Amino acid sequence: MMGMLTLQPMSGYDLKKLTEISIDNFWQENYAQIYPILKQLAEEGLAVKHTEKQEGRPERSIYALTEMGQQALQKWLAEPAEDQVERHELLLKLFFGVQVPLSVCIEHVRSYREKQVRTLETYEQTESAVIKRYEPNTNVPYWRIALNYGRHHTRAVIAWCDETLLALKECEEQEALLATKND
Repeated sequence: MMGMLTLQPMSGYDLKKLTEISIDNFWQENYAQIYPILKQLAEEGLAVKHTEKQEGRPERSIYALTEMGQQALQKWLAEPAEDQVERHELLLKLFFGVQVPLSVCIEHVRSYREKQVRTLETYEQTESAVIKRYEPNTNVPYWRIALNYGRHHTRAVIAWCDETLLALKECEEQEALLATKND
C-alpha cells in the first residue's frame, strides 16, 4: 500500500482500482485488506488521512504517505525479497487427476490456457493504455519490468498448458489402447 501511495494520495477505493490495472498480475489486494492496512498506516504515522466531502455521497478518506512512511517504504524496498509459497489449485487437481475422468483434466487445462491467453492480451492493453499514459515518468521503466515478468510468465504457462494437453492426449490414447486390449 505504501508504494502505491507514492504515486498519489488515494482513497481505499482509488487504491483498489489502481492496483487492478497496475500490479494485479503479481500482487492482489481486496477491500477487506486495504482499509485495515490504510488505517494501520495512519495510526503508525506512516500515512496521513484527510476527508473530502462529496455531493450526495459519503465523505471519502484520502491517504497520503508521510516522510516517515516514505523512509519505511525505502527501508522495506532495500531488504531482500522473501520467497513466497505458491498454492495452485489446478496443479493440485491435476496431481490427483487419476481420480476423475481424463476429460475433466483436459477441460481444466484448456480453460486455464484460454484464461492465460486473455491475460496476455490484457498485458498488451495495459502497456498501451496505462504505461504510455504516464510517459515521461521515471516509474515507467520499472512498471515495464513488472509487466514483462507477467508476459514471460504467462507465455511460459501457455507453453506448459500445450505440453500438458499433449501429455493428457497421450494418456487418453493409452487408456483407449488398454480398453481395446481388455475387450
